[in-house]
Amino acid sequence: MRMTHWLRDYASRFHYRREWLRTDIVAGLSVAAVQIPTAIAYAQIIGFPAQVGLYACILPMLIYALVGGSRQLMVGPDAATAAMVAAAITPLAAGDPQRLVHLSMIVAVMVGLLSIVAGFIRAGFIASFLSRPILVGYLNGIGLSLLAGQLGKLLGYQSETSGFIAGLLAMIRNLANTHLPTLGLGAATLLLLILLPRRWPRLPVSLVALVLASVAAVWLQLDRHGVALLGAVPAGLPELSWPKTNYHELLGLLRDATGITIVSFCSAMLTARSFAARHGYAIDANREFIALGLANIGAGVSQSFVISGADSRTAVNDLVGGKTQMVSVVVALVIVAVLVFLHGPLAWVPIAALGAVLMLAGWGLIDFRALKAFWRLSRFECGLCLLTTVGVLGVGVLPGIFVAVALALLRLLYLTYRPSDAELGWVEGVDGQVELGRYPQATTLPGLIIYRFDAPLLFFNADYFKQRLLAVVERAEDPRAVLLNAETMINLDVTGLATLREVQETLAARGVFLGFARLFGPAHDLLQRSGQFGELKPPLVFSSVRAGINAYRIWLAKQALQDKDAVA
Repeated sequence: MRMTHWLRDYASRFHYRREWLRTDIVAGLSVAAVQIPTAIAYAQIIGFPAQVGLYACILPMLIYALVGGSRQLMVGPDAATAAMVAAAITPLAAGDPQRLVHLSMIVAVMVGLLSIVAGFIRAGFIASFLSRPILVGYLNGIGLSLLAGQLGKLLGYQSETSGFIAGLLAMIRNLANTHLPTLGLGAATLLLLILLPRRWPRLPVSLVALVLASVAAVWLQLDRHGVALLGAVPAGLPELSWPKTNYHELLGLLRDATGITIVSFCSAMLTARSFAARHGYAIDANREFIALGLANIGAGVSQSFVISGADSRTAVNDLVGGKTQMVSVVVALVIVAVLVFLHGPLAWVPIAALGAVLMLAGWGLIDFRALKAFWRLSRFECGLCLLTTVGVLGVGVLPGIFVAVALALLRLLYLTYRPSDAELGWVEGVDGQVELGRYPQATTLPGLIIYRFDAPLLFFNADYFKQRLLAVVERAEDPRAVLLNAETMINLDVTGLATLREVQETLAARGVFLGFARLFGPAHDLLQRSGQFGELKPPLVFSSVRAGINAYRIWLAKQALQDKDAVA
């Protein structure tokens, strides 16, 4: 059924309305104006020439236009994934440009294949494991690393180092070597990038700033004054080839390719889902995994590097009113035209201006507002965000993310191991039951304990549950019955089942009856299959807490009558 739905949806995209074409062409030209300078700049992160960044926009965009599920998502070079690729392959390339391209192609194809496999085994749920604080912390770390990495380009000194700390140390060592004409051009470009959007928010500021910087380079002959330029860009399109490799090389790159796959997918899904929600349609995560995988294979075989969803270019597409993935086709064709006919002017683009574009991109990744919100809402998650940032800056992208995810999962396990619990009562005028700890004025029925355990009852928290419940009974005055509100006990394993039996027997030995309320789902099914508690019906299991309370009131009334008859 899913395949049928997929094919039907795929066929529906070819029912193209003529009135969409003009809007999609305008959107495509607008996105291309942002995509071209951005792709050239992001290629610089890895150390590639300009054409490699443009190659990453052609075949991947055409492939995603055919198989992707988002109508707005633009794919292409991404600052975060480019930084991860650089961290993975730069040390292995040892300064060899051909080796760098070769390794980049291998990683892109590996990411593509891993993504396709993940899509077919329905691993789209993996996006849920990178929580919002971890993603913000990761992007903050990437942003700071980008800022530090562009200091050499902006100040005009040569530096082979990468990373935040190494970039800062290199700047301190080379301050005396600052090239003032390069600094002046880079600072002026950065100022344009900051000020132009305030006056003209729809202007493709990266393109305008790079064009103005290039005009200044030509007019003032800045190359004669030591200002580094991009240099000649080869005309034509990339030759398609499958990268050759061996088992040991693949094994050495597997960890990095896996991490890049996860981060690239999660980043693309955040963007795709945001714009899908805005336009009232749904995104299939597993389908997106496959689509991104095919697009990355396209990047690999066209001598380029890993791509992902591009939030800034997607936002431009949506702002201009792009309707379909025809926008991606237009962008790809524009980039082909640039490579074939307009490659000459690219040679005059100053490296400092590209550094300014990347610095602004890095600054845009840093989210101070989210960090402030995390501090207000949850100190732990704020710490997790900061830890991810420090990990990315200090020990690398993947180790930093893995440590943060591990800590988040350990905290989840701890919260399940020692969950909150409560005795319940009721307050006049408040519907339902309330926690006695929060409402000291709440009332209860004499002898009845209503208890709630806020987690599944599993092997690692079963003893804790037993201790807590028996401690509550121990504190109670003349306890006669315990009604366990099991609505939050959504799951139960064999150890939990055995613990419930032990608790029932312990309470029975003290003359205390154990009953259940709101026992549903897998916990109810396991209890029923075990047969340890007999038939699951009142007075053992009640559909609601109120029904259990009413049954206890009836039992109290009967006991009072029996006591009265005994006295008589």
